[in-house]
Amino acid sequence: MIKFLQATDEVAQEAVNVAEQMSLWELFNAGGWLMWVLLALGGVTIFIFVERFVAIQRATRLDMNFMNRIRQYVMEGNVKEAIAFCKHVDTPIARMIEKGLERLGRPMSDVQNAIENVANLEVSKLENGLPFLATIAGGAPMIGFLGTVLGMVRTFMDMSNAGGTVDMALLSGGMYVAMVTTVGGLIVGIPAYFGYNYLVARIEKLVFRMEANSIAFMDILNQPAQK
Repeated sequence: MIKFLQATDEVAQEAVNVAEQMSLWELFNAGGWLMWVLLALGGVTIFIFVERFVAIQRATRLDMNFMNRIRQYVMEGNVKEAIAFCKHVDTPIARMIEKGLERLGRPMSDVQNAIENVANLEVSKLENGLPFLATIAGGAPMIGFLGTVLGMVRTFMDMSNAGGTVDMALLSGGMYVAMVTTVGGLIVGIPAYFGYNYLVARIEKLVFRMEANSIAFMDILNQPAQK
Protein backbone atom coordinates (compact mmCIF):
# COMPACT_ATOMS: atom_id res chain seq x y z
CA MET A 1 0.00 0.00 0.00
CA ILE A 2 2.85 2.36 0.88
CA LYS A 3 4.58 1.60 -2.41
CA PHE A 4 1.31 2.28 -4.25
CA LEU A 5 0.93 5.68 -2.58
CA GLN A 6 4.53 6.53 -3.29
CA ALA A 7 4.07 5.62 -6.95
CA THR A 8 0.93 7.78 -7.15
CA ASP A 9 2.74 10.73 -5.61
CA GLU A 10 5.59 10.29 -8.06
CA VAL A 11 3.14 10.29 -10.98
CA ALA A 12 1.49 13.48 -9.73
CA GLN A 13 4.84 15.21 -9.24
CA GLU A 14 5.97 14.13 -12.70
CA ALA A 15 2.76 15.54 -14.18
CA VAL A 16 3.30 18.88 -12.44
CA ASN A 17 6.94 19.09 -13.51
CA VAL A 18 6.12 18.39 -17.15
CA ALA A 19 3.11 20.75 -17.05
CA GLU A 20 5.42 23.61 -16.07
CA GLN A 21 7.28 23.11 -19.35
CA MET A 22 4.13 22.97 -21.49
CA SER A 23 2.28 25.83 -23.17
CA LEU A 24 -1.37 26.59 -22.47
CA TRP A 25 -2.34 25.06 -25.81
CA GLU A 26 -0.51 21.84 -24.99
CA LEU A 27 -2.18 21.73 -21.59
CA PHE A 28 -5.53 22.28 -23.27
CA ASN A 29 -4.96 19.35 -25.61
CA ALA A 30 -3.76 17.23 -22.71
CA GLY A 31 -7.19 17.63 -21.14
CA GLY A 32 -8.79 15.56 -23.88
CA TRP A 33 -12.04 16.02 -25.81
CA LEU A 34 -13.91 17.27 -22.77
CA MET A 35 -11.89 20.48 -22.95
CA TRP A 36 -13.53 21.25 -26.30
CA VAL A 37 -16.94 20.82 -24.67
CA LEU A 38 -15.91 23.22 -21.91
CA LEU A 39 -14.55 25.65 -24.47
CA ALA A 40 -17.88 25.64 -26.31
CA LEU A 41 -19.75 26.19 -23.04
CA GLY A 42 -17.40 29.04 -22.20
CA GLY A 43 -18.17 30.69 -25.54
CA VAL A 44 -21.90 30.29 -24.98
CA THR A 45 -21.52 31.77 -21.49
CA ILE A 46 -19.77 34.86 -22.84
CA PHE A 47 -22.36 35.28 -25.60
CA ILE A 48 -25.37 34.97 -23.28
CA PHE A 49 -23.90 37.28 -20.65
CA VAL A 50 -22.92 40.03 -23.11
CA GLU A 51 -26.19 39.80 -25.05
CA ARG A 52 -28.34 39.86 -21.90
CA PHE A 53 -26.22 42.60 -20.32
CA VAL A 54 -26.73 44.85 -23.35
CA ALA A 55 -30.47 44.06 -23.45
CA ILE A 56 -30.94 44.80 -19.75
CA GLN A 57 -28.82 47.94 -20.05
CA ARG A 58 -31.09 49.22 -22.81
CA ALA A 59 -34.20 48.26 -20.87
CA THR A 60 -33.14 50.25 -17.81
CA ARG A 61 -32.55 53.46 -19.75
CA LEU A 62 -35.44 55.78 -18.98
CA ASP A 63 -35.72 59.55 -18.80
CA MET A 64 -36.21 60.69 -15.22
CA ASN A 65 -38.97 63.00 -16.48
CA PHE A 66 -40.79 60.20 -18.28
CA MET A 67 -43.65 59.90 -15.80
CA ASN A 68 -43.88 63.69 -15.46
CA ARG A 69 -44.45 64.00 -19.19
CA ILE A 70 -47.00 61.18 -19.10
CA ARG A 71 -48.75 62.98 -16.26
CA GLN A 72 -48.83 66.19 -18.28
CA TYR A 73 -50.21 64.46 -21.37
CA VAL A 74 -52.94 62.67 -19.40
CA MET A 75 -53.97 65.76 -17.44
CA GLU A 76 -54.26 67.69 -20.72
CA GLY A 77 -56.21 64.87 -22.36
CA ASN A 78 -53.52 64.27 -25.01
CA VAL A 79 -53.66 60.48 -24.87
CA LYS A 80 -52.51 60.00 -28.45
CA GLU A 81 -49.45 62.14 -27.82
CA ALA A 82 -48.71 60.14 -24.69
CA ILE A 83 -48.92 56.86 -26.62
CA ALA A 84 -46.66 58.25 -29.37
CA PHE A 85 -44.19 59.35 -26.69
CA CYS A 86 -44.15 55.84 -25.21
CA LYS A 87 -43.52 54.34 -28.63
CA HIS A 88 -40.61 56.72 -29.11
CA VAL A 89 -39.00 55.83 -25.76
CA ASP A 90 -39.42 52.09 -26.51
CA THR A 91 -38.44 50.53 -23.17
CA PRO A 92 -40.24 47.87 -21.09
CA ILE A 93 -41.60 50.55 -18.76
CA ALA A 94 -42.74 52.69 -21.70
CA ARG A 95 -44.45 49.72 -23.38
CA MET A 96 -46.16 48.90 -20.09
CA ILE A 97 -47.50 52.46 -19.73
CA GLU A 98 -48.44 52.48 -23.41
CA LYS A 99 -50.69 49.47 -22.91
CA GLY A 100 -52.32 51.19 -19.95
CA LEU A 101 -52.96 54.32 -22.02
CA GLU A 102 -54.57 52.21 -24.74
CA ARG A 103 -56.99 50.82 -22.15
CA LEU A 104 -58.15 54.21 -20.88
CA GLY A 105 -61.92 54.42 -20.62
CA ARG A 106 -62.24 50.89 -19.30
CA PRO A 107 -62.48 49.92 -15.62
CA MET A 108 -59.34 50.55 -13.60
CA SER A 109 -59.00 46.84 -12.94
CA ASP A 110 -58.77 46.17 -16.70
CA VAL A 111 -56.12 48.87 -17.09
CA GLN A 112 -54.07 47.45 -14.25
CA ASN A 113 -54.38 43.88 -15.57
CA ALA A 114 -53.22 45.00 -19.00
CA ILE A 115 -50.19 46.71 -17.47
CA GLU A 116 -49.33 43.64 -15.41
CA ASN A 117 -49.61 41.34 -18.42
CA VAL A 118 -47.21 43.48 -20.44
CA ALA A 119 -44.85 43.67 -17.48
CA ASN A 120 -44.78 39.88 -17.19
CA LEU A 121 -44.05 39.51 -20.90
CA GLU A 122 -41.23 42.06 -20.73
CA VAL A 123 -39.62 40.34 -17.75
CA SER A 124 -39.91 37.00 -19.53
CA LYS A 125 -38.09 38.47 -22.54
CA LEU A 126 -35.30 39.81 -20.34
CA GLU A 127 -34.87 36.41 -18.69
CA ASN A 128 -34.42 34.67 -22.04
CA GLY A 129 -31.23 32.59 -21.95
CA LEU A 130 -30.68 32.87 -18.20
CA PRO A 131 -31.82 29.28 -17.45
CA PHE A 132 -29.20 28.01 -19.88
CA LEU A 133 -26.58 30.17 -18.19
CA ALA A 134 -27.57 28.69 -14.83
CA THR A 135 -27.29 25.20 -16.34
CA ILE A 136 -23.75 25.94 -17.52
CA ALA A 137 -22.85 27.26 -14.07
CA GLY A 138 -23.85 23.94 -12.54
CA GLY A 139 -22.93 21.63 -15.39
CA ALA A 140 -19.43 22.83 -16.32
CA PRO A 141 -17.82 21.81 -13.01
CA MET A 142 -19.56 18.44 -13.28
CA ILE A 143 -18.10 17.95 -16.76
CA GLY A 144 -14.71 18.84 -15.35
CA PHE A 145 -15.22 16.30 -12.58
CA LEU A 146 -16.16 13.72 -15.22
CA GLY A 147 -12.83 14.39 -16.88
CA THR A 148 -11.14 13.88 -13.52
CA VAL A 149 -12.80 10.51 -13.08
CA LEU A 150 -11.96 9.44 -16.63
CA GLY A 151 -8.37 10.54 -16.16
CA MET A 152 -8.00 8.61 -12.92
CA VAL A 153 -9.56 5.53 -14.52
CA ARG A 154 -7.05 5.80 -17.35
CA THR A 155 -4.23 6.19 -14.83
CA PHE A 156 -5.18 3.08 -12.87
CA MET A 157 -5.70 1.09 -16.06
CA ASP A 158 -2.22 2.08 -17.26
CA MET A 159 -0.79 1.15 -13.86
CA SER A 160 -2.51 -2.22 -14.05
CA ASN A 161 -1.25 -2.88 -17.58
CA ALA A 162 2.26 -1.83 -16.61
CA GLY A 163 2.53 -4.71 -14.20
CA GLY A 164 5.16 -4.33 -11.48
CA THR A 165 6.88 -1.30 -13.01
CA VAL A 166 5.36 2.17 -13.17
CA ASP A 167 6.32 4.29 -16.19
CA MET A 168 5.89 7.93 -15.20
CA ALA A 169 5.64 9.17 -18.78
CA LEU A 170 2.95 6.60 -19.49
CA LEU A 171 0.84 7.51 -16.48
CA SER A 172 1.22 11.27 -16.64
CA GLY A 173 -1.30 11.52 -19.52
CA GLY A 174 -4.14 10.39 -17.30
CA MET A 175 -3.07 12.84 -14.62
CA TYR A 176 -3.24 15.69 -17.15
CA VAL A 177 -6.83 14.85 -17.96
CA ALA A 178 -7.66 14.57 -14.27
CA MET A 179 -6.24 17.97 -13.37
CA VAL A 180 -6.78 20.07 -16.49
CA THR A 181 -10.46 19.24 -16.98
CA THR A 182 -11.21 20.06 -13.35
CA VAL A 183 -9.59 23.46 -13.71
CA GLY A 184 -11.35 24.02 -17.04
CA GLY A 185 -14.74 23.18 -15.56
CA LEU A 186 -14.24 25.64 -12.72
CA ILE A 187 -12.96 28.35 -15.07
CA VAL A 188 -16.22 28.08 -17.04
CA GLY A 189 -18.59 27.40 -14.15
CA ILE A 190 -17.54 30.13 -11.74
CA PRO A 191 -17.96 33.10 -14.15
CA ALA A 192 -21.25 31.62 -15.37
CA TYR A 193 -22.49 31.41 -11.78
CA PHE A 194 -21.56 34.98 -10.90
CA GLY A 195 -22.77 36.26 -14.26
CA TYR A 196 -26.16 34.60 -13.81
CA ASN A 197 -26.67 36.08 -10.35
CA TYR A 198 -25.57 39.51 -11.53
CA LEU A 199 -28.08 39.51 -14.39
CA VAL A 200 -30.85 38.25 -12.13
CA ALA A 201 -30.13 41.07 -9.68
CA ARG A 202 -30.30 43.63 -12.51
CA ILE A 203 -33.65 42.24 -13.66
CA GLU A 204 -35.05 42.31 -10.14
CA LYS A 205 -34.04 45.94 -9.85
CA LEU A 206 -35.81 46.70 -13.13
CA VAL A 207 -38.92 44.85 -11.94
CA PHE A 208 -39.00 47.09 -8.87
CA ARG A 209 -38.83 50.18 -11.10
CA MET A 210 -41.62 48.79 -13.28
CA GLU A 211 -43.81 48.27 -10.25
CA ALA A 212 -43.07 51.79 -9.00
CA ASN A 213 -43.96 53.31 -12.39
CA SER A 214 -47.11 51.21 -12.59
CA ILE A 215 -48.27 52.54 -9.24
CA ALA A 216 -47.39 56.09 -10.29
CA PHE A 217 -49.39 55.69 -13.51
CA MET A 218 -52.45 54.41 -11.66
CA ASP A 219 -52.18 57.37 -9.30
CA ILE A 220 -52.17 59.69 -12.30
CA LEU A 221 -55.37 58.11 -13.61
CA ASN A 222 -57.03 58.45 -10.21
CA GLN A 223 -56.16 62.11 -9.77
CA PRO A 224 -59.09 63.53 -11.80
CA ALA A 225 -61.50 61.36 -9.81
CA GLN A 226 -60.05 62.65 -6.54
CA LYS A 227 -60.77 66.21 -7.57
